[in-house]
Amino acid sequence: MRTGPDAAAFTEQDVSAFFDQTMATYLNFWDSEGVLHTGIFDGEQDEDYRAAAARTSDLIAREAGIAAGAHVLDVGCGCGNFLFRLAAETAITGAGLDLSVERIKFARARLGELDLPEGSDITFWHGSATAMPFGDGVFSHVVSQDALFLVPDKPRSHREVFRVLRPGGTFAFSDFLQPRPDISARARRHVYDRVRWSSGYSLLDYQVALASAGFDVVLARSLDGQISQTYRVLGKTARSRASETGDPAARDWMLEFARSCGEIQAAIGDGEFGWGIFVARKPALRDSEAR
Repeated sequence: MRTGPDAAAFTEQDVSAFFDQTMATYLNFWDSEGVLHTGIFDGEQDEDYRAAAARTSDLIAREAGIAAGAHVLDVGCGCGNFLFRLAAETAITGAGLDLSVERIKFARARLGELDLPEGSDITFWHGSATAMPFGDGVFSHVVSQDALFLVPDKPRSHREVFRVLRPGGTFAFSDFLQPRPDISARARRHVYDRVRWSSGYSLLDYQVALASAGFDVVLARSLDGQISQTYRVLGKTARSRASETGDPAARDWMLEFARSCGEIQAAIGDGEFGWGIFVARKPALRDSEAR
């Protein structure tokens, strides 16, 4: 992992507390159903964040080869939207795991309100990616959207994913990247420390880390252009909503967030922040091992 001299050493408790404390704010501003990940936009003029976020989910599902009957674990599931989308479209079974108690409560509440197709079965668990409450070889697929970068002990989380996957199973995810070792104070403040992110991988570093955990890497692709569009759209939305609200505290938060969105775009342009998609597979058992 790339650290740098000014990298903070955030713990899982720091990450959990941050997302618990900020959940209501993000739901009120970003998306009332808890869609909180980066989107894939249809050109520079596209400003439909919800549709862009859905494209990210669909891309990961497609690259993972998730089909009806899959048993899927979403690590860092947040409010559960990826699993809800998969279950509604593909009739999968699965589980969501997240460090945030508040987000798991929200996901469970929404699960009770949704009418998922027959055959779909979803559960949500509060817990750590470094000590998953699941047995060995349980899942056909493990997925994640923009969450694993927050895990302080990333190699341990990769080993846990490898453990809970069936032989031949697929690990498919998007994640934020740290393209270079040295990060400016500006990027540290507005990108990393803002969400309690200590350090990350470059696109190449991630492939090495996955291989070290025993995976065969199938896909590693940069999506940097899309992440810049996400924060451009969110910054514009924040400024618009700040001008409409009568709540001074909410207006100040939105304006500060809009400013951070501008700084985040600058960090992307400077090569200090990136985004990528990865697909890796756990090797299948050889005939001699299967017998």
